[in-house]
Amino acid sequence: MSIAVIYGGTRQNGNTEILTKRTIKDLEVVSLHLKEYTIKPIEDMRHTEAGFQDVGDDYNFLMDQMMQNDILIFSTPIYWYSMSGTMKNFIDRWSQTLRDPKYKDFRDRMSKKKAYVIIAGGDSPHIKGLPLIQQFNYIFDFVGLPFEGYIIGEGNKPGDIYEDQKAFYAADQLHVTLTSLSSSS
Repeated sequence: MSIAVIYGGTRQNGNTEILTKRTIKDLEVVSLHLKEYTIKPIEDMRHTEAGFQDVGDDYNFLMDQMMQNDILIFSTPIYWYSMSGTMKNFIDRWSQTLRDPKYKDFRDRMSKKKAYVIIAGGDSPHIKGLPLIQQFNYIFDFVGLPFEGYIIGEGNKPGDIYEDQKAFYAADQLHVTLTSLSSSS
């Protein structure tokens, strides 16, 4: 099974990215750092006759890359008790994908994948990050994507994540699962 990591962080080697890299160490993955692409905000055309139009950004490329993989890992720092703006912008555009004839089978294809979420933040993330996990759960449920698990790490300043041994243990456990899944294909 192939793996894509969708990174929503904007800090190079931020705490969430460090935790995610620990999770996927030695695995072959497609890494999509959203900050490196142009993803325009959604203009809601869901209820117009013409529907969504191509806006000339990198969104369709990112969707194509994501859809080619069996396991999706969404990696985002906790920003204001939610996902990063880059991640939210990307997921908001899924409304466009749901109306795109190219992805008429979007929900069916998503139902055959597995999703994991890795988040990190300061200020009691194991409590205050839970609504973000719930938000991902609702998003995945809406598109039929099986939500297999998550990791919450604690880190505010760069490198703080190294102090969260529980998060690293969870990353190592998920690594074992991912290694087993990716070798079973």
